[in-house]
Amino acid sequence: MMSVPYKKTLGMLAALAALPLTIASAYGESALSAEEVAKAKKLYFDRCAGCHGTLRKGATGPNITDENMKKKNYTADVASAFITNGTPGGMPAFGGGELSEADIKLVANFLMEPPPAPPEMGLAEIKESWKLIVPEAQRPKKPEHNRNWKNYFGVVLRDAGKVAILDGDTKEVVNIVNTGFAIHILRSSASGRYFYSIGRDGKASMIDLWMDKPGVVAEVKTCHDARSIDSSKYNGPKGNFEDKLAIVGCYWPPHIAIMDGQTLEPKKLISTRSYTYDTNEFVNEARVAAIIAGHKDPVWIANIKEAGYIWTIDYSDLKNMKITMAETERFLHDGGWDATKRYVQMAANMRNKMVVVDSETGKQIAQIETGQKPHPGRGANWVDPKYGPVTATPHLGEGKVAAWGSDPKGHKENAWKVVRNVETLGGGGLFVKTHPKAKHVWVDHTLNPDDKIKRSVCAFEKADPAKKNCWQVADHGRVTHFEYNQAGTEIWVAVWDQVGELVVYDDKTLKEIKRIKGDWLRTPTGHFNVYNGMTDTY
Repeated sequence: MMSVPYKKTLGMLAALAALPLTIASAYGESALSAEEVAKAKKLYFDRCAGCHGTLRKGATGPNITDENMKKKNYTADVASAFITNGTPGGMPAFGGGELSEADIKLVANFLMEPPPAPPEMGLAEIKESWKLIVPEAQRPKKPEHNRNWKNYFGVVLRDAGKVAILDGDTKEVVNIVNTGFAIHILRSSASGRYFYSIGRDGKASMIDLWMDKPGVVAEVKTCHDARSIDSSKYNGPKGNFEDKLAIVGCYWPPHIAIMDGQTLEPKKLISTRSYTYDTNEFVNEARVAAIIAGHKDPVWIANIKEAGYIWTIDYSDLKNMKITMAETERFLHDGGWDATKRYVQMAANMRNKMVVVDSETGKQIAQIETGQKPHPGRGANWVDPKYGPVTATPHLGEGKVAAWGSDPKGHKENAWKVVRNVETLGGGGLFVKTHPKAKHVWVDHTLNPDDKIKRSVCAFEKADPAKKNCWQVADHGRVTHFEYNQAGTEIWVAVWDQVGELVVYDDKTLKEIKRIKGDWLRTPTGHFNVYNGMTDTY
């Protein structure tokens, strides 16, 4: 029935509690008090909305509207059992301490009620939230330090509402920056000077890495719920757009927000409410799950999750924008470039497929069935000794990394076909990572229900995928996400816990180099290298 978030959140979004709500139960008047409804809304937003949607109509997880629950004769007790025990398809178990029995019962009863309609948000309201903290003219003209800032790592401290900036050479903390609730990702600007962060509360922040102590120079709340952000990276015959624009993809309201890349001043909103590509059914909650920036053209590539479209957005003329909408597959989630940065490869994880769009034409050219619920993150690209250039994904629903040919020019016979399956310790994999100069490919098992497996990683050799090592990284929390240093010699992995860790390994030998700890290191999740981000190296 339920498949709660691919990336379980641990905090609460207090702002949602204040939003207006009217409930009348499908089974009669609501039995929940106003206080219980407010708490249930926060719990649902934190743990469920990412996969099931704000309106509960499903995406990565299935439809859990009150009407659908009633149709299937599901009661609050049935819902409680799934929340407590999880499912084999990638939903973690929330019983046993993750949620109290009372909270599980509360969420289950909340699911028996019609979903509350969240508020809209227009450009005027967004502009009211905009804060230009340090105007561009007052920022440094050159770095105020002698550090190798292109090898900085931005580390998301999810529950603390902060981002830590670490020196990748020395492993020292350069600064810890206040950003906002549950940052989802960081993206480097084209120049690498700025980190753009986006929180699950829709707040975007811009961090200047040239400052002696990196800090937020601008921020804006683009929506109530968001997952994706990027900058403009194109510099060529059609103009120089490096760092000129920024974009946020929202879950609610379902829209795209375009901002000035130097100030985050809101410029334009584009609704993504849409009709599904296949049945032409209207989708009010057609969310933007992932955005990547083009390097060869002034475009962003955005997926429209529930509708099944991948948009190629030409930002060279904001007043006369061109959007090419490629029909692909529904329930799109995450993905990235192939090694040449021509082909966009996105997961439609509830359809067990990767879809491929040629960014030069804006058209879908392939669909690849890889396994149960692919979840690649950005994915991983390398040259296989037998099959040539490949790209890969792990899976939420089964324990394997699937690699497919991604070089239609040089290795046409292997293009867009799965050529290797490398077994892992089990399902629940969120990320796979490598680097052009690295020896290994790494994979996690973050959402696996087994304590030992969710704390373990595997690394296999590019030159011989049969040579694989798996081991437990920590004895607590969940182990997740990988990022290489600029040189591609070290890889960092996070121990996601209230008392977190960052563990650094030598990619060549697989030996641990350093274990970073500290009371500041609360719930580290994603961590992002500046150089790899500005060049989209993965």
